[in-house]
Amino acid sequence: MFLGLDLGTSGLRGLLVDASGSPIEDASSSYSVSNPNDGWSEQDPAAWIDACKDVMSQLRSKAAKALSNVNGIGISGHMHGAVTLDQDFKVIRPCILWNDTRSAIEAAELDADPQFRKLSGNIVFPGFTAPKLAWMAKNEPELFERVANVMLPKDYLVYWLTGSVASDMSDASGTSWLDVGNRQWSETLVSATKMTMTQLPALHEGSERVGTIRQALADEFGLTAHTSVVAGGADNACAASGIGAFDEGQGFVSLGTSGVVLVARDSYAPEPASAVHTFCHAVPDKWYQMGVSLSATDSLEWLAENLGSDAANLSSLLPAKASGPCPILFLPYLSGERTPHNDANIRGAFFGLAKTTDHRALTQSVMEGVSFSLRDCLDALRSTGCNPASLIAVGGGSKSDFWISTLANTLGMPIQIPEKGDFGAALGAARLAMIGAGDKSPADVMVLPVIERVIEPDQALVPLYERAFQKYRKLYQAVKDI
Repeated sequence: MFLGLDLGTSGLRGLLVDASGSPIEDASSSYSVSNPNDGWSEQDPAAWIDACKDVMSQLRSKAAKALSNVNGIGISGHMHGAVTLDQDFKVIRPCILWNDTRSAIEAAELDADPQFRKLSGNIVFPGFTAPKLAWMAKNEPELFERVANVMLPKDYLVYWLTGSVASDMSDASGTSWLDVGNRQWSETLVSATKMTMTQLPALHEGSERVGTIRQALADEFGLTAHTSVVAGGADNACAASGIGAFDEGQGFVSLGTSGVVLVARDSYAPEPASAVHTFCHAVPDKWYQMGVSLSATDSLEWLAENLGSDAANLSSLLPAKASGPCPILFLPYLSGERTPHNDANIRGAFFGLAKTTDHRALTQSVMEGVSFSLRDCLDALRSTGCNPASLIAVGGGSKSDFWISTLANTLGMPIQIPEKGDFGAALGAARLAMIGAGDKSPADVMVLPVIERVIEPDQALVPLYERAFQKYRKLYQAVKDI
């Protein structure tokens, strides 16, 4: 057996799979995000530990025998978060999360140094890890002086499980400290943020074994003491592993908290000016590129909360198939935007509201606005020479046929819906454990799912969505100007 743990923004999920990768049992536990100021997003790492204990307790009660046969554990986690620890490995302050934009000034200052784009292959985004530490140095100098170790969120969980101080290439790619092409920390970039190499964890490929679970936790969870833990991977790299996006051109579109268009690459081909992320994959000698929209289903959840409803109820107001764009435009920039704008200060907007506007129209507008944002991401990816023929839909938003139909018309390409099953980051993490703690190769494990159906773009509607998208692009500039 193998176990994948997915440390998400709002909760942790555990997925137990057998030697073939087929799911056996799963469990999840939620936690909250703190937003103490506009643009700030923090989380207490202790919440992740509590959630992990809860998930393991649930799995033990559901499948104790299977759990006792686990050979390896892989962990996926949300990227870019700064877990700062003192010399005794005590947490100094709440983790500053991926969608926190407080370090926009520091990010711009680092990005102005040409070495960052040259070596990291990416813009220094405000959500990345390095500018967070630069912000701490400027605004929390007493805390910054105590920083002896910096870990990414899932690496803190690995440390708690094993005592090993380790990270993987895919997660490290989002720090602005990694030489992404050569898959190693860059002393040049580290020193530029007044950090030292000793403050960073040892680097491994995602499928590489980094330790075994601590005896006390093995006893508590019903695992054997020789259970291996692999380095794991960033959430999107693990999602790519779970969906089988392994070879050049294979990819997915994710409608999760954030929106992602991701495509696997066989070689390193950065294009930082496009605001496309170029990161190491979780397996050796592979990379991937992606565009990110910071608020995808988060936008729908925001709307639901403000309308006194929930996302499922709002989605049910819409038909199964899109029939044309809404006259109301929505900019989903609730927390700024990554691709293609790299704009931490831009905020969302509804445009074209009328007296007749109702909940249904607002819901359609939000889904279309997120789809247009993902079209921005796809266009940015295409500028790097990446041109997928189709994409697999994943994430909670992919349950809405209307949203997927809208996406197909907006992207102008077929969207594949996999058969029901687990294809997310938890499965990808488990697959990394199958490689590192089992006898499988990446090619054996990273297989594509069976496709249940394909949503084709409606060629009669594609031009209508194209016109609406062009208006959407103009609206960003208009809002930015004021």
